[in-house]
Amino acid sequence: MIRFLVRTVILLLAVAIGLLVASLVLTGFSITFTSFIWVVVIFTVVQAILEPFLVKASRKNAPALLGGIGLATVFVALIVTNLLASGMTVSGFSTWVFAALIIWIVTMIATVFLPFLLVRMGIESAREQNAASPQ
Repeated sequence: MIRFLVRTVILLLAVAIGLLVASLVLTGFSITFTSFIWVVVIFTVVQAILEPFLVKASRKNAPALLGGIGLATVFVALIVTNLLASGMTVSGFSTWVFAALIIWIVTMIATVFLPFLLVRMGIESAREQNAASPQ
């Protein structure tokens, strides 16, 4: 259960970073401040539901597509989130494509490095608590 919660937090943080980077880099992509958390949650849930389904379907029917599943799930999650969340706007075909690419790359990088960062922060916090506590 703890492992699931940690993975969920890491995925939420990674998606938040990916969406934030896309909104900063692309002029046709924006998320309102008030709806940012809602957009992150919707996007993460859609991606978490779609990915295992698409992996299973492609493994069975088209194994050559397995490498593109992550990008495909990001694109579909972006479409669904845009339909469900009123605070996110994506304008223009190229913005859709580049937003999906940016979010996919940033999320992939973040899911690799966030666990190391969180562990490091936990170790530093434990060291500070040990140093502060009387011996």
